[in-house]
Amino acid sequence: MTKITNSEGSKTTRQYQAAVAKCREIFAKKTHDYGTAWRVLRTPSLTDQLFIKAKRIRTIEEKGEQRVAEGVEPEFIGLVNYSAMALIQLELGHAEEAEMPEKEAVSLFENQLNTAYELMMDKNHDYGEAWREMRISSFTDLILMKLLRIKQIENLGGKTLISEGLDANYYDIINYAIFALIKLQEAHEDSSHH
Repeated sequence: MTKITNSEGSKTTRQYQAAVAKCREIFAKKTHDYGTAWRVLRTPSLTDQLFIKAKRIRTIEEKGEQRVAEGVEPEFIGLVNYSAMALIQLELGHAEEAEMPEKEAVSLFENQLNTAYELMMDKNHDYGEAWREMRISSFTDLILMKLLRIKQIENLGGKTLISEGLDANYYDIINYAIFALIKLQEAHEDSSHH
């Protein structure tokens, strides 16, 4: 694991790992209950699932419902978990047979989240925690933009002249969603202190 020595960096690490733990718990429970049926999905199908989730978040945000935190948190967790699945599929290829041992699936999930964390720490170091100044709705918009990019790459059959590949976009989605989860957690903590 990468270390940032300043206190802001260690706070980010702590909050990031707490959000990851929440996502991992849901991923592990769903894997236990439903197995790894998602292994048959091709990545464009996972992209479409991600797109539906992101659009749903945007709809909730635009309607401005009072209980917005409960409404969007599971969707952001879903964005993290489906992106991790898409990255696993990119690496392994989709399977004709769905079954994979639960332990193996969770381990592959953890590897993807570790890579996302390392990328975040590198970028965070360069951008100086700029994400803390952003609103949750901005993360939603950035995720939608990344998904449109992914769809374009998929429609071009993966042949891009210059843009980063699919994996970079999925990792960015994981990190934007985790930042949103951290912000939601902070908002929850603030409201419970008052």
